[in-house]
Amino acid sequence: MAAHRQLHTATHDRGRRGRNYLFLVMLSLVYLASFYACSRSDTARRAVEFLEPGMPITGRAWVVDGDTIRIAGIPIRLEGIDAPEKAQTCTNPDGRMWLCGEAATRQLRERTRGQDVTCRPRVLDRYGRVVATCSLADGSDLNAWLVRGGWAVASGFSRIYVSEEAEAVAAKRGIWAGSFIAPAEWRRHNGNDTRHRWSAWQR
Repeated sequence: MAAHRQLHTATHDRGRRGRNYLFLVMLSLVYLASFYACSRSDTARRAVEFLEPGMPITGRAWVVDGDTIRIAGIPIRLEGIDAPEKAQTCTNPDGRMWLCGEAATRQLRERTRGQDVTCRPRVLDRYGRVVATCSLADGSDLNAWLVRGGWAVASGFSRIYVSEEAEAVAAKRGIWAGSFIAPAEWRRHNGNDTRHRWSAWQR
């Protein structure tokens, strides 16, 4: 009987140690992930601090999503537009759902592939991202191209791309071919309604 109790106790202790070990491993992974994310954010913010207001940023673009890129590690939010979020879906004229957020990201990636992109900063948003109008080597406005193609909607107080949006609506391009929830509304329903808040450029 005593031997049975000792065996039971030893088994219980091993199980508890195993759970404690697993908990510590999980805690370490969470800590490392948080540290990595903070380090990336701090690095990007330090890079932005070297910029003067209006100083162009030029280089190859790494596409984050349909309206956000990185150049030389600097996060850049394309001004005046709002593309569907990566996880967002839209509806075709026949009622079928499609991954419009992924499509917008893919279109931006294809458009910028192999080319230098030049962005002219105007403000920083609350997350330390540069808000800018970007262009390709031929001088074409990348922000306008996305709206004109129906891969983003005109946004912001200035509404500088309303004519491009009207053109996309009339031609039923991209997301305008069917129906969709405005990206800002989609974020509100999915717990991410602060993504596009911005503040004046400050050093």
